[in-house]
Amino acid sequence: MGCSVLDDLSFVMVKAYAQEHIYKHPWERVTSASWRKFADPENKRTLSHILEVDTLNRKLDPLSGKLYTTRALTIHAPGPWFVRKIIGQDICHCVESTVVDAQSKSMQLTTRNVSLQKFIEVEEKIRYDPHPDNPTGWTICRQETSIRIKPLSTLASMAEKVEQRCAERFMQNSVKGREVMERICKYLEAESSGMTL
Repeated sequence: MGCSVLDDLSFVMVKAYAQEHIYKHPWERVTSASWRKFADPENKRTLSHILEVDTLNRKLDPLSGKLYTTRALTIHAPGPWFVRKIIGQDICHCVESTVVDAQSKSMQLTTRNVSLQKFIEVEEKIRYDPHPDNPTGWTICRQETSIRIKPLSTLASMAEKVEQRCAERFMQNSVKGREVMERICKYLEAESSGMTL
């Protein structure tokens, strides 16, 4: 697992980071866990920043065999409490677009906020692929996140600190998400072998 933080100090400051994680589970199990991540009541405590998830659209392309899904996520607004006070909102609405190609064994998720865009723009991309060293047994997850605070007079002086806090929070939530995914994968593994946990 690796992590790097990159800063783009051009006109608008951007905090970006990339992470990799290897799940020692096959691609089919990991992608099944991804779909179940928000649905399992046991995970609500761990993923407490996720308030609601609704499927807006699901379409299977008969020619390519790809599954396209769009979900709406309602989350606690990112960033420190004082920023939420300034912007006057505790929740943020996001749209997650997912493309699953079962033939090439690729699952790509892109999540963007649709509210609070005049203050902050967040884009998260996650991709699950079979691991090149063990394609039938392991899955590699690559995650890229960028956080952009808009230059506002109220936030301009603290934009870098806010971006850093947001990046830290996203990285903490990524760790929680991986813990949930591992737990679901182990459950699915036990379920497929007829065991109970």
